[in-house]
Amino acid sequence: MAEKLRCAILQEDLHWEDIPANRKLFQNRIDELSDGVDLIVLPEMFTTGFTMNAPALAEPHPGESLQWMQEVAAQNQTAVTGSIVVEQEGAYFNRMYFVYPDKSFKQYDKRHTFTFAGEHHTYTRGQEKVVLLYRGWKICLQVCYDLRFPVWSRNTENYDLLIYVANWPEPRVNAWDTLLRARAIENMSYCIGVNRVGTDGNNLTYIGHSNIYDTYGRPLIRVREDVFAETLSLDYEKQQEARAKMKFLQDRDRFQFL
Repeated sequence: MAEKLRCAILQEDLHWEDIPANRKLFQNRIDELSDGVDLIVLPEMFTTGFTMNAPALAEPHPGESLQWMQEVAAQNQTAVTGSIVVEQEGAYFNRMYFVYPDKSFKQYDKRHTFTFAGEHHTYTRGQEKVVLLYRGWKICLQVCYDLRFPVWSRNTENYDLLIYVANWPEPRVNAWDTLLRARAIENMSYCIGVNRVGTDGNNLTYIGHSNIYDTYGRPLIRVREDVFAETLSLDYEKQQEARAKMKFLQDRDRFQFL
């Protein structure tokens, strides 16, 4: 039986392409969290901002930022997730790590590279959807632009929680708000979206709107447009009751990727 999952989402103004400064930034924020957090969610490319400067900034696999996540997870007995720039076998990835309290980890490489910003010229897109198990919860990992492609997140695995980490800029924040809610509704799943705030090195402005949505697409936290950390407990049994009552997932179309 899965327990309630206490999640902390961290929305920050990132230091542009400064890996040590960003790790320190999040370390300070994590140190301020109350005890009993089960999962900490950081933004996309939380050590650098959304950069195409992978040759200068990519970390090996495993690298120092993954090791830092492992230390945070072990010291706080929580899981930690977020994406960073990684180099492996001569290719660059926008890689989302999910680190367990025992320092073991899963990884997901962003499937949909953002062609509008030229991300596809720098980063190799991922090939595998990742749904992992943590404390009885099935969790699906997704990164930013993946949000626009509902087939990729389609809930055929009966997952319980969908997580998007992002650097989603202000001009398109209405799409961010709308699609996060849609992904929760259509998949009958809790949906967490963690964005950043501030201005990056490309003069793009971000206003956050990080949030957690329930099975019916209802926002569970108050959206703010500044730096904040928010902690909320997700109720597994309440979600299962909603699914048993409405049975929407049982009526989904049956098809497979070719």
